[in-house]
Amino acid sequence: MSRIGRLEIKVPDGVTVTVRDGGRFYYKEVEVTGPKGTLTESLRRGVNVVVEDNIVKVTRDNDTKQNKSFHGLYRSLIANMIQGVTEGYSKELTIVGIGYRAELQGNKVVFSLGFSHKIEYEPPQGVTVEINDQTNIKVSGISKQLVGEVAAKIRSFRKPEPYKGKGIRYSDENVRRKSAKSTA
Repeated sequence: MSRIGRLEIKVPDGVTVTVRDGGRFYYKEVEVTGPKGTLTESLRRGVNVVVEDNIVKVTRDNDTKQNKSFHGLYRSLIANMIQGVTEGYSKELTIVGIGYRAELQGNKVVFSLGFSHKIEYEPPQGVTVEINDQTNIKVSGISKQLVGEVAAKIRSFRKPEPYKGKGIRYSDENVRRKSAKSTA
């Protein structure tokens, strides 16, 4: 049995978890509703979700390799959905470099990163981007996957380079620095 999959998920007050037929794989769909919003996830055949007495249990039909892998996956996804609708997720990024900055223009984020042009990025619905003092960016939302994707996309505009450390990095990221070439 999967070590992660067999763990029960406690549903906090104010959160409802419903399982219904349908979804992307035409089997079952789990919907989690809380104070911050609603998230849904489609289940594949072979994995079952039961909600009783504010506890969510994830089980599998048999021990095929595919069902074993989906067992732990769906348990983690449902736990992340419950945490997302109650607390939410956030990632912080830092811009390092002289003249590198970001600013909000309406719902778009405009980056000046040393290129000949400015980069405009509009985050998807459900994700908010906050900018403090032009170099600190906070990406937040209820979907862990979407917040991570947006943060990775922003970081990809100018990844930190190893010689001077300029670029966009996660606030807790350590950039390995290289020494410059020495002449003999």
